[in-house]
Amino acid sequence: MPGITSRDNVAEPTTIDEYIAAYPEVQDILQKARQVISERLPDAVERISWGMPTFYQGIGLIHFAANKKWLGIYPGAEAIEAFAGRFDEGKYKFSAGAVQLPYKPVSEMDWALVGDIAEFTLKHAR
Repeated sequence: MPGITSRDNVAEPTTIDEYIAAYPEVQDILQKARQVISERLPDAVERISWGMPTFYQGIGLIHFAANKKWLGIYPGAEAIEAFAGRFDEGKYKFSAGAVQLPYKPVSEMDWALVGDIAEFTLKHAR
């Protein structure tokens, strides 16, 4: 699976559509991330925050972003801690507030995990 080559000289996006359009190499993955999160957070509003697609419902619940070799999911520290057991299977690198899902064909990405994390963020929103 090819990674992202560059996004140089591209204006900062103001919508998720613009953000996804800026990454032609992984548009299918970004669209699927958007769909999965949207289905789990149907009342959330889409916006760009911190330069990333964000789902907002009173607060920013979850962000996602294209990186050179992975899809970044940014749900915050509480969600990362809650799902660490699923990350520790050795598939994913993670930090205090993010998990990296290496790019694969869209049908092979762990969308159930992304959806479960999104749902968690709503249930534990503060």
